[in-house]
Amino acid sequence: MARISLNQTRLVVALFAVSLFLSGCASSANNRFWGKTAAPTDNVLRYISGSEPESLDPHISTGQPEARVYIALYEGLVEFHPKTMEAIPAIAERWDISADGTEYTFHLRKNAKFSNGDPIKAQDVEYSIRRALSPEIAAKGADLAYYIKYAEGYNQSGVFVRDSPTGTFLLKKDFITDEKEKAALESASQTAANEDLTAVSERHKFLDAPERLVLKGDEKSRAKELEADPKLKAAVQGKEFVPVTAENFGIEAVDDYTFAIKMRQPAPYFLGLLTHQLFRVLHRPTIEKFGKNWTRPENIVTSGTFKLAVHKPYDELIVVRDPNNWDAANVKLDGIEFYPLEEATTMMNLYKSGVVDAIYNHTVPPAWLGEIKQYKDEYLNLPEVAVEFYSFRVNQPPFDNLKVRQAFSLAVNRDALAEFRQTVKPLYDFTPEGIFPKYEEARQKVQAETRRTKNISQKEWDDNRRFNPEKARQLLTEAGYPVIQNGSTFSCPSFPTDKAIINY
Repeated sequence: MARISLNQTRLVVALFAVSLFLSGCASSANNRFWGKTAAPTDNVLRYISGSEPESLDPHISTGQPEARVYIALYEGLVEFHPKTMEAIPAIAERWDISADGTEYTFHLRKNAKFSNGDPIKAQDVEYSIRRALSPEIAAKGADLAYYIKYAEGYNQSGVFVRDSPTGTFLLKKDFITDEKEKAALESASQTAANEDLTAVSERHKFLDAPERLVLKGDEKSRAKELEADPKLKAAVQGKEFVPVTAENFGIEAVDDYTFAIKMRQPAPYFLGLLTHQLFRVLHRPTIEKFGKNWTRPENIVTSGTFKLAVHKPYDELIVVRDPNNWDAANVKLDGIEFYPLEEATTMMNLYKSGVVDAIYNHTVPPAWLGEIKQYKDEYLNLPEVAVEFYSFRVNQPPFDNLKVRQAFSLAVNRDALAEFRQTVKPLYDFTPEGIFPKYEEARQKVQAETRRTKNISQKEWDDNRRFNPEKARQLLTEAGYPVIQNGSTFSCPSFPTDKAIINY
């Protein structure tokens, strides 16, 4: 298979520059395609996937460059539909959802296999999700699974509170102050009490029982938690703390080909979350045998459409079709060659010269967009389930102050950013717009209720969210960081920039 070395990359860039010089002012407007159109000699996709993967362990990274590789190498209970992005059957051929939306039962394919030929069973799914939530792994995306009952408690090394003489546990519903949440927990408790549990496992009975109270496992953190709630502090006096274990949180291999998930609350979008790499299935014997080296090409066993053939970090990563995959007959590619690159102009030059067949999104330099947008057969500008955002440490100054956060939000000109980037839309909520109609409908209802409750007009609501530098300066001053005007420019010399940790 072809591979791209550093010298080849330099050569391609040089040749491309020469070709531009020789072509002078010749226009390509009459051509149908912007890139090279020679048919490939093999059935392999050569693809620039972004930066070098942080790891080939899908529980480690949440990045997009890694996710593109994970989709090829690993499979989960469900997979993305290539057009709608909805969850479709993968290792699970079908599933049932309880009427209250808190129980999912997945029925696995009996012909699903790992790349070494081992059958994929419900126990493998159970092991993989338990591993993903284990405190030792410290998965960055673990919070995606917090909708599962006691998953957060296990991931955060939490503890239950038990009364030793009676063996009973404190319940969450008895310490909730939010009335809506309390009503939901009491309703769930009543539903569980009305269920006929004679034919289910002891584990199922435990998961269906009223939700236990979970406190922080670390003594210092728990002490702060108790000091903040006198009622809770009094209730735990004389009680013992029982660690939340992997066996406690709400997943269960019912049998070899039936897997159940118990939620702490309904989440209509949970099936979509299960497409994430956090929930993809791993081969336990390989991990236990090789430890940290299990992802090396000579050791790795995968569960996806493709299996790993070559991995040379910062050079190439090659996967080939896995004949053991349950859907191998419908896989059209013989392989994919992933090339790790980050520099946008180099990527585009490699694509236009025909060295690679495709590049990942977000790579077209703004200056090139005007030219490339005319080639409708190869430039695809479609909605994407992605969002870019700034995050702050809100548990320490200065961003523990709400007015500071509001000021920074109002100081970002989203419209100007979108106009410059040309391929993005201004976003005022965390979920991309125009992709999830049901979510947007629900969001609008919540926002309308919030405006009604707080007696805020639509205009005032919009003004508090959109670009407003004057109000941003006012809020920053009110927060204790006065903004000083010097002609047409403004500065805030007292703002502690050394503590303003911002992640993009």
